[in-house]
Amino acid sequence: MSLPFNPARPRHLLMCAALPLSLALSGTAAAEAEAPANDNEAQSSAMPVSLGPRPFFLVGDMDEDNTQSAELKSRLEQCAASQTVYERSDFSIGHRGAPMMFPEHTRESYLAAARMGAGVLECDVAFTEDKELVCRHSQSDLHSTTNILETELAEQCSVPPEFDDSGKLTNAADILCSTSDITLAEYKTLEGRMDGVNTEADTLEEYLAGNPSWRTELYSSRGTLMTHAESIELFKSLGVKMTPELKTPTVEMPFDGMSQQDYAQKLIDEYVAAGVEPSDVFPQSFLLDDVRYWVDNTDFGDQAVFLDDRDTQPDFDIKNPESWQPSMQELADMGVKILAPPLWMMLAESDDADHPIVPSVYAEQAREAGLDMIAWSFERSAPLTEDGAWYHQTTDNVLNNDGDKMVSLDVLARDVGVRAVFSDWPASVTFYANCMADELNI
Repeated sequence: MSLPFNPARPRHLLMCAALPLSLALSGTAAAEAEAPANDNEAQSSAMPVSLGPRPFFLVGDMDEDNTQSAELKSRLEQCAASQTVYERSDFSIGHRGAPMMFPEHTRESYLAAARMGAGVLECDVAFTEDKELVCRHSQSDLHSTTNILETELAEQCSVPPEFDDSGKLTNAADILCSTSDITLAEYKTLEGRMDGVNTEADTLEEYLAGNPSWRTELYSSRGTLMTHAESIELFKSLGVKMTPELKTPTVEMPFDGMSQQDYAQKLIDEYVAAGVEPSDVFPQSFLLDDVRYWVDNTDFGDQAVFLDDRDTQPDFDIKNPESWQPSMQELADMGVKILAPPLWMMLAESDDADHPIVPSVYAEQAREAGLDMIAWSFERSAPLTEDGAWYHQTTDNVLNNDGDKMVSLDVLARDVGVRAVFSDWPASVTFYANCMADELNI
């Protein structure tokens, strides 16, 4: 089955040293990407792709007790054994860069994602006190994703840390630091860190030691924060496409005279100022009004992405289209062309034990309405032998190891027809896309 919608694949080839399958499937090495040595690495779109062992570990972990998984495993093993030349793929999107192991939305994280062959990179966009645009997953996550609490700027946080007379931290669950608490100049003094805090901590040190154990601190010693404009220049130098997300503000809008529409327009203006073609940009938002604004008022509306969180509505039922408000057809009639739900919404369990994962009613309805789809986020979960099944909740009963993720990825590409997949570790999606490029035209 050919994908109904696909961005053009870059035609330049990127050489990659082939990893012997015997080593790749051993699982003895943790997935990792080489940390960038210097800024010169960002100056060429011909950056060599380095997949590392992670994709091959996942293939080795795949089940062979059902036809769907066994046949895919065999094909991917053959690809791993024979593939020596890899292409960067627009099917592979670096979700916040490569945050499984690098501090998210940092220069280092973006470079790692590009090195793993991601053809599209994401800057989540928030604004500072002086209304400058910066790359952060949330307007109010600086306490978790940067070192702000270890600096004097902690005093400016919306909810700074509080201590009793003995020095015990008393409000770990309430600490909140926002980009709008500080100026751009102050923001640029901070460093990125691995996302995660301990909200039950009694000390600041314990609070900051909240990185999930299945991630790593190996690359957290350097996390260079970026403005939105800086991310555009970096992505241009890397030769990748761009998918900025306009983060929903956590402060009341208008903010110091800046309305929500001003904010949405400011994001677009920075691409125009940088000379970026609309065809290279996929602006995203969870706010439907933002998407409709881009469609109606800018040249960037054709690839505007509506991030679907309709599942948060009280009456939402993934199996009942009548509970989805607005409906798929209503979204299409509003000018929405690309829909991006969490990947679980597009997958379902089958009664066929030999083919346990199939497209969901949601995916079928989206296709009937003519909507393109992008999935988020592959490799975001904890190991599936532990917790972390939120992204796989509709197929939880048929998943029991990380290798099963590759079956989910195959159904998304082959049967659902998604145009791209966000990933916290793009190497795995890049590998799959290269193996299936000719067959699926991805």
